[in-house]
Amino acid sequence: METPAQASENDAARTFAYRRCAEQQPDVQTGGQSGGQSDVQATPRPVVVIGAGPVGLATAIDLAQQQVPVVLLDDDCTLASGSRAICFAKRTLEIFDRLGCGERLVDKGVRWHVGRVFFDREQVYSFDLLPESGHHRPAFINLQQYYVEGYLVDRAGELPGLELRWRHRVSGLRQQADQVVLTVSTPDGDYALAARYVVVADGARSPVRQLMGLQSQGRTFRDRFLIADVRMAAGFPAERWFWFDPPFNRNQSVLLHRQPDNIWRIDFQLGWDADPEQERQPERVLPRLRALLGPDAQFELVWVSVYTFSCQRMERFRHGRVLFAGDAAHRVSPFGARGANSGVQDAENLAWKLRLVLAGLAPDALLDTYASEREYAADENILHSTRSTDFITPKSATSRVFRDAVLRLARQHPFARQLVNSGRLSTPTVLAPSPLNTPDTAPFAGAMVPGAVCADAPVRVVGSKAQGEEGWLLPHLGNGFTALVFADARGLSPAACTALERLGAAPVPVKVVCLISPAPPESPASPMPCAPTLPRGSVVLEDIDGLAARRYDGQPGTCYLLRPDQHVCARWRQVEHDALLTALRRALGMIDVQWRAAPGEPQRQAAQLVTDPNLAQPDDVYASLLEMHRDLSDAQSQAANAQLILLLANHIGDTAVLRQAMALARAAVPPAVADPQADAAVPIPVPA
Repeated sequence: METPAQASENDAARTFAYRRCAEQQPDVQTGGQSGGQSDVQATPRPVVVIGAGPVGLATAIDLAQQQVPVVLLDDDCTLASGSRAICFAKRTLEIFDRLGCGERLVDKGVRWHVGRVFFDREQVYSFDLLPESGHHRPAFINLQQYYVEGYLVDRAGELPGLELRWRHRVSGLRQQADQVVLTVSTPDGDYALAARYVVVADGARSPVRQLMGLQSQGRTFRDRFLIADVRMAAGFPAERWFWFDPPFNRNQSVLLHRQPDNIWRIDFQLGWDADPEQERQPERVLPRLRALLGPDAQFELVWVSVYTFSCQRMERFRHGRVLFAGDAAHRVSPFGARGANSGVQDAENLAWKLRLVLAGLAPDALLDTYASEREYAADENILHSTRSTDFITPKSATSRVFRDAVLRLARQHPFARQLVNSGRLSTPTVLAPSPLNTPDTAPFAGAMVPGAVCADAPVRVVGSKAQGEEGWLLPHLGNGFTALVFADARGLSPAACTALERLGAAPVPVKVVCLISPAPPESPASPMPCAPTLPRGSVVLEDIDGLAARRYDGQPGTCYLLRPDQHVCARWRQVEHDALLTALRRALGMIDVQWRAAPGEPQRQAAQLVTDPNLAQPDDVYASLLEMHRDLSDAQSQAANAQLILLLANHIGDTAVLRQAMALARAAVPPAVADPQADAAVPIPVPA
C-alpha cells in the first residue's frame, strides 16, 4: 500500500494489489486446501465490512480505532472514478477529525460557505451556511471522492487491527445463529470467511443486498443530468452557484462548484428525453460548456457522466447479523449533498454500538437502535431530497408557475427565499425520538436537545501538561461516553463532585469534562483566586469566549451526558448520580429500545379559517382582484395569482389555516367536463 508521500496528485490513478489472505492458506480452514472453498475457520472475525468506499472505510477505521479487529473487503482495486461525491459537510469533517484524517481533507479541499441563486440572467439572492464564528470546521469543503477515499485508505493502513483486502468479492452469504458465513471470490478461487457481524456498504446497486433477496423502495425521478469535470483557471469564487432557467440552458437548471486542482464541477439538467450516450460525447458537452463559460474560455474536459437518481431506502437496515449502511441502505438525489454525508454518519452511529455489543457491555438490542435511528435520518434526508427535486424539476405547468413565482418574489422579499429549494444542504439529523434519549426534567434554551449532535466551541486546556493550550471542544468529546459539566470560577458543589467521581463504577467508562467560565481580568487589588472545586481525574477546559455556555445553555452546575458519537442523550441542571446511571443504562439499550414518536410542539388552540363575512368592502375587493389582472395574458395572470397566494400565505403564517383554505378551495372546483356540448344541453335547475 502506498504511503501518503507516494500518492500521486490525482489520487484517482491509484491502484492496489490483490493479496492472498490467511483464510486462503493451508490448514487455516478445516479441509486443509488453499484456494478452494471449505468449511469456515473455527474462530469468526468480530466484524467484516463489505465495500471500501467512504462509508465502508469510515466504519472500518472507527472500529479499528476502538480496538475491534476488522476485515474490509472490496471487489475492485481502484478508487472512485471522477469527482462523484464532492461536498463534505461540517459534521462529516468533524467525524473525519476523530478518525484521524480530517486535517488532511480540509487542507486539500476547497472551503466554502456562501451560495448564490440565479433565475434567468439575474442573481436572486445569496446565503451563508456558517454565519457565526467560533467553529473549527467550515460549513463545507469541496473535494473529489477519489481524494477522500485515498486519504481514508492511507489512514486504514496505519491501523494494525484493520485488514483491507482488494479484489475479494462476496459471492455468497448465509446467516447462522451466532455468525455470518461469507463466500469470498478472488483471482485464486473462493474461500469462506465467518464474522460475528457484517456491515454492508457496497453502494447503491449493492450486490450483497441482491444476494440476500432484499430491495429498496422509493421513487425514481424521470430526469437526466450531465456532470462535467472541467480543468480551467477561472475567476469564479469558491461558492455554490445555482441557476434556474438560465439563457445557456433554457427551461433547465445548472450547478457550478469549484474543486481542488483547478477543476470545476458543472451539472447540467438535460430532461428525461435526453439520450445518455449522445450527451456524453464531447461534441454535445463542449457547446454547453462554452454557452456557460464564453466562446473564448480555455478549459480541458476531465470527466463526464450522465445520471438519473432515486430517493429510496430499504425497509429495514438490520437483517439479523447483517447491517446495511450508506447507499446500500438508502439513496437520495445529489441536491443537498446528503448521500455521502449521511452515509458517514451511519458509520459513526454503528461503530460504537458494535464495539459495546461485541465486548458484552451492551445487549444485542442496541444494534436495533442503529437501524431505527438511521432509518429515521434516511426518511428525513429523502423528504428533503424529494422536495428539492420537485422544486428544481417541476413536474407540471402549475408547479412551474409556483416555482417561478417564488423565485421572482425572492429577489425582494426574504420570506420567499425560505421557499427557494435548490437543495436543502446536509445537516445532521436530530434523533429526538430515539429510545436512547432521556427526556428533559428542566427547561433549556438552544439547539442542544437530546438527540442533537454536539456543537463545537473554542476552549483552553487547564491544569495538565497542555496547560494554556488553545483548541476546540469536540476533540475532548466522543469515542466513549462523556459527562460534560459547566462550572463557574468556584467549581462544583462537593455533592456534584462525588456523584461524578462515582461514575467509575458505571457499566462502561464515562469521561468527565469540566468547562469553567473564563477567568476575570486580574487587578493589583484582587485577591489570589482559589482553585475551583472539581472532580478528581476530570479534564478541565476554559470556555474562552463563553460560546460553549451559550450554545449549550450551560448554567453553572448543568450536566450533559454525551454518547460516543457526540450526540446528546441526556441533560440536567444539577448532577445526580442515580439519574446519570439510569440515563447511561438507557443509552446502552438496557432499558428500552422501542422507537417512539418524535416529541411534538406544545399544543396550542387550533386556529380556524374565517369563512363568515369578513370583508369591510367586498365590492372593492372583487374589483381590485379584477384590476390586478387587467391587460395581463393568461400566463401573466397565472403568475400574478401564484405570487398573490404566496404573499397572503406568508401574511397568514399559520399552516393549519392555510390547509383549511386549500381544502375548501379544491372542494369548490367543478368537476371536469368531458364534452362541453353535452354540458350545454343540461337544463338550468329552477329553485322550488
